[in-house]
Amino acid sequence: MKRRGFLKLAGAVTVTALVSSSAETSAALVRSPVTTNRLRPPGAVPEEIFAGKCLRCGRCVEVCPYHCIELLDIRHGLHAGTPLIAVEKIPCYLCMKCVDVCPTGTLQRVEMAETRMGLAVINQFICAAWNGRALCRTCYDKCPFKNRAIRLEALKPVVDETDCTGCGLCTHACPVTSVDGRKGINVEPLYSGGKVKY
Repeated sequence: MKRRGFLKLAGAVTVTALVSSSAETSAALVRSPVTTNRLRPPGAVPEEIFAGKCLRCGRCVEVCPYHCIELLDIRHGLHAGTPLIAVEKIPCYLCMKCVDVCPTGTLQRVEMAETRMGLAVINQFICAAWNGRALCRTCYDKCPFKNRAIRLEALKPVVDETDCTGCGLCTHACPVTSVDGRKGINVEPLYSGGKVKY
């Protein structure tokens, strides 16, 4: 291959890589940060309109006595400055103070028991109680709606999706973590229609 042919080929490869990288970067800048164990605060409007409605004032962060709400940084593109809760770090204790201070209604008033931030899902392959490694009931003990959102059946925890708020207290307390960082129980985000997003 002659030098000119090599340079053309190298240039084409570089341009292709840059375009591909640019497309991936663009997608990442608009992609929702809401994923497993990463949730919006209580009373959040649907994710499709959240970034457009949120003023990014930070009042929800300031008022939270548990410091569970954090503002996303510039790496989150369109969602930079919006609030998010990483429940395995600090779960939501459902004090509902954030909804009282939101000036735009991005976080709407909702009763504590009616909150639906997400849905706790038990990974039966990781959960110590489900795979017979231990008689663990940590998620059950920590649930603020014990015997409603999480109940025990044959000494194994079971989540009732009609009462689970998605607060993440169960995930935060779970003592079992897999090699990929998943817990024995994780909170999955909800679509605006109320279905679990996997």
